[in-house]
Amino acid sequence: MNTLETIQNYLEAIHILSLKNNRVRAIDICDYLGFRRSTVSVAIKKLQEEDYVAVTDNIITLTEKGLSEAQRTYDRHETLAHIFIALGIDEDTAYHDACLCEHDLSESTYAAIKKYYQDHIKSEE
Repeated sequence: MNTLETIQNYLEAIHILSLKNNRVRAIDICDYLGFRRSTVSVAIKKLQEEDYVAVTDNIITLTEKGLSEAQRTYDRHETLAHIFIALGIDEDTAYHDACLCEHDLSESTYAAIKKYYQDHIKSEE
């Protein structure tokens, strides 16, 4: 895989799909991300090689390493989207922009943003 962002996007997609369904297949990822089967197949193979996912009988599951990274990315995405929505951004734009930001924030900046969200915004939702 070329970038951490690409890895995070795939892992987050698998995590979201697994929350909705207990079985995630490559075709599910294709539909969710809008990618071709060949693209997803190559990515899944690389994710397996890097111990982010396991594939058994065409069912894709996150390993401990993959789940940890997926949950981290998903938490960032949700928190940022909720902040953007609270600021008056429409939901589609908020989630799109959150996806752009979630990968590039330092841990310390994200921790401060999350604390602010929990202290000032989440309680008002």
